[in-house]
Amino acid sequence: MKHDNSKDQQLYIRRLEQHRKMVLFIQVFLLITFIAAWEICSDLGWINSFIFSSPSRMIQSGIALWQSGNLPMHIGITLAETFGSFLLVAAFTILTAILLWWNQTCSEILEPYLVVLNSLPKSAMAPIFIVWLGNNMKTIIVTSISVAIFGSILNLFTNFRSTDPDKIKLIMTLHGNRLDCLAKVVIPMNLPAILSILKTDIGLCLIGVVIGEFLAARQGLGYLIIYGSQVFKMDWVMLSIVLLCLIAVVLYQCIARLEKHFL
Repeated sequence: MKHDNSKDQQLYIRRLEQHRKMVLFIQVFLLITFIAAWEICSDLGWINSFIFSSPSRMIQSGIALWQSGNLPMHIGITLAETFGSFLLVAAFTILTAILLWWNQTCSEILEPYLVVLNSLPKSAMAPIFIVWLGNNMKTIIVTSISVAIFGSILNLFTNFRSTDPDKIKLIMTLHGNRLDCLAKVVIPMNLPAILSILKTDIGLCLIGVVIGEFLAARQGLGYLIIYGSQVFKMDWVMLSIVLLCLIAVVLYQCIARLEKHFL
C-alpha cells in the first residue's frame, strides 16, 4: 500500500511538472508569435511602422540609446523612484494599519477620509503636487505614494480587523496585552495578506512614478514616452513601454520570491 501511494504521488508530481512546462511553453510561444507577427506586418507594410514601430526598430533604438548612456540613466531614475516610493508606501501602510487596529476611535475617525482619498483620481492630484513641491523628484515620489497608499492601508486594516477574535481573546485571557495580540496573532496571521498587498503595491508605485514622470520630469522612462511622442520618435515610446512591462514583471517576481521565502 505504501509503494502504491508513493507511485501515485510521483505520478501526480510528474503531471504537475508537465502542466507547468506546457503553460510556460504556450506563454513563450504566444509571445514569440506576437513579436514575429508584429515584425512581419511592419515589413510588409500592413501596419505603419512609423506609427506602430517594429521589434527590429525598437532594438536598434535601444542599442543607440544604451550606447549614448541615456537609456541606463532613464531606467535607473525610474527604478530609484519606484523603490523609494515602494519602501515609503510599505512602511506607512503597515504602521498606519497597526495604528487603526490599535485605536478603534482613531479608525472610526480616519476610515471615511481614507475611503474618500482612495477614490480620488490620482492623476488629477499630480498638477497640485507640482505646485506644492515643484517640478522635481519629490513630486514624482509623492504622486506614486498617493496612487498606492490609501487602498493598501484600507485593505490591510480590514485584514487586521478580521483576525480570528477567539485567538485574541485567548491571549487576553492569559494576561497578555494589546502588544502581545499584535505580535503573536495579528501580524503572523496576516503575513500572507501583507506580502500580497506589497506585490500589488510595487506595480502601483511603478504606475504612479510613470504618471509623475509624464508631468514633472526631465528623466525617466515616463519622460522618454512623453518626449518621444512629442518629437514623433515612436520607437522610443514603444521601447519605453516594453521596458516598463519588463520592469513590472521583474519587480513582481522579486516580491513573489520574497513571499515564497517567508511563507
